[in-house]
Amino acid sequence: MEWCEYTAHELAEMYRSKKVTVREVVESVYRKIEEREGVVKAYISLQKEEALKQADEIQKAFDNGEELPLLAGIPVAVKDNICTKGVATTCASKMLENFVPPFDATVMDKLHENRCIVIGKTNLDEFAMGGSTENSAFCKTTNPHNAECVPGGSSGGSAAAVSADEAIFSLGSDTGGSIRQPSSFCGVVGLKPTYGTVSRYGLIAFASSLDQIGPITKDVTDAALVMNVISGRDEKDSTSVELEKKDYTKALVKDVKGLKIGLPKEFFGEGIHEEVKSVVMAAVKELEAKGAIVEEFSMPVIEHALPIYYILSSAEASSNLSRFDGIKYGYRSPNAKNLNEIYEMSRSEGFGPEVKRRIMLGTYVLSSGYYDAYYHKALKARTLVRDEFNKAFEKYDVIIGPTAPMTAFKIGEKSGNPVEMYLADICTVPVNIAGVPAISVPVGFDKNKMPVGMQIIGNIFEEEKILRVAYNTEK
Repeated sequence: MEWCEYTAHELAEMYRSKKVTVREVVESVYRKIEEREGVVKAYISLQKEEALKQADEIQKAFDNGEELPLLAGIPVAVKDNICTKGVATTCASKMLENFVPPFDATVMDKLHENRCIVIGKTNLDEFAMGGSTENSAFCKTTNPHNAECVPGGSSGGSAAAVSADEAIFSLGSDTGGSIRQPSSFCGVVGLKPTYGTVSRYGLIAFASSLDQIGPITKDVTDAALVMNVISGRDEKDSTSVELEKKDYTKALVKDVKGLKIGLPKEFFGEGIHEEVKSVVMAAVKELEAKGAIVEEFSMPVIEHALPIYYILSSAEASSNLSRFDGIKYGYRSPNAKNLNEIYEMSRSEGFGPEVKRRIMLGTYVLSSGYYDAYYHKALKARTLVRDEFNKAFEKYDVIIGPTAPMTAFKIGEKSGNPVEMYLADICTVPVNIAGVPAISVPVGFDKNKMPVGMQIIGNIFEEEKILRVAYNTEK
């Protein structure tokens, strides 16, 4: 095995037992990037010189016997919609191609405090809008399992980097499944925390009431370790929640006896590929054999989650992206001759087709005469989705279903049909609407040897339960 193939917790132990140096691991990651990046295209930018400098500083601290944080010296990739001081943060958009933030996102502060080493910024669907990482202004990321297939999205670069051993772990953002769906497609672990558990300060907003930063890792133990680092109240984010400090690794016990698992019929119904269903059900049967209590039930409101999500998220995107006007910062059209042209041409040239589609949809549902018919109704329906989850968690510890209705599809297969692309989010968007936590864990492959992910959903602030079930599934 190459050093880049190990998990974060394995490398942490190896650093302390002097089996490997930090520089050797970082160099191993960059060698893998040189080897595979020409095809995978997971990264928008790399910070090799700074990473190697940090590696030497951290190794010196290890050699001097200093007590360092557990994830010190671990290489991490960061989605390029998370602000990094002095390093371009583009959102994979022409609009922000030259934007260099003067500050770090709170999650970056936490990574730096824990002496993690940032390898580079990863590719995504422009402004995190998409499910295939085909909407980037710079390149299309491919799936490490099959270069003809998409890696999922919008955190496709972050998932592909971990899957291809081009990073030990990564950070992504999840608005409607953007951590979990690419993790499923790429065969890695992706955790979307409860809304408010991880600070959103410094995350360039798509839909503020839905966005959440979370980890993409090689195994469940690493997901718990990264959550220990990035979670917590942040005074700079009014939506972050004050919680008692948790050690998520304590949830990793080999025991699911008596745990009640609910299987919503809607997650196994029409539109879900048969192979995906059978692989997920085989994993559920394993949990049942270990003593979990499994029961089928119905969550009818879930069938309305997709239109609720696209109305609310597009409305919020329309509002959030109004700041990119060619005046304050970001791209300004060189062809504009007056103020109106600056606004119109900068936005027309700076945004890609999918971003423009969602801005127009959002502007429409917020406009006079349509606000009550669409946006206000979607807000009311959102409450029904939350109530449905609350009711389910009175009876079940966790809810399980497929992460995505299919495995990774071919590049270009769905890009000509936006509605078909949106349907790929059917299993993940209800989680963001309700604000609850969920994790995608790999449970097998289809006949084409493409990974299948199983989604484990928990009640608010009950990440420990989903980590426990995911850990037992993995074992």
